[in-house]
Amino acid sequence: MYIIDTHTLLWYLRNSDELSKTAHEIIDNEERIFTSVASLWEIAIKHSIGKLYLELPISQIEDLCNEKEISILPIKSMHLDELENLPEIHNDPFDRLIICQARTESLTIITRDTIIPKYDVQTVW
Repeated sequence: MYIIDTHTLLWYLRNSDELSKTAHEIIDNEERIFTSVASLWEIAIKHSIGKLYLELPISQIEDLCNEKEISILPIKSMHLDELENLPEIHNDPFDRLIICQARTESLTIITRDTIIPKYDVQTVW
């Protein structure tokens, strides 16, 4: 089972060349693919402050995820509990939450981020 990082989600939905072939194949072919609600939150925030151009409202991104069978993983208390155990390697709060979700749910993170693999978590790109 996999969870996709925010940039991976955007690149996949946009069919971007930035997405690796491996990432694309996994998302297309695996049964259980998740994205975090934190990714949708991050997208909304970055769009609202002008750091990200967004073609669609978040609700339509959610609809696209549903169409492509990407489940949106809610934030659970056990994910937040895991934050207490997470070393201060990555400063991005959204990535930190995705890492905690991956660790507690036994998910592999599909990401190009070079800091995330420094944690005790499986990644693929």
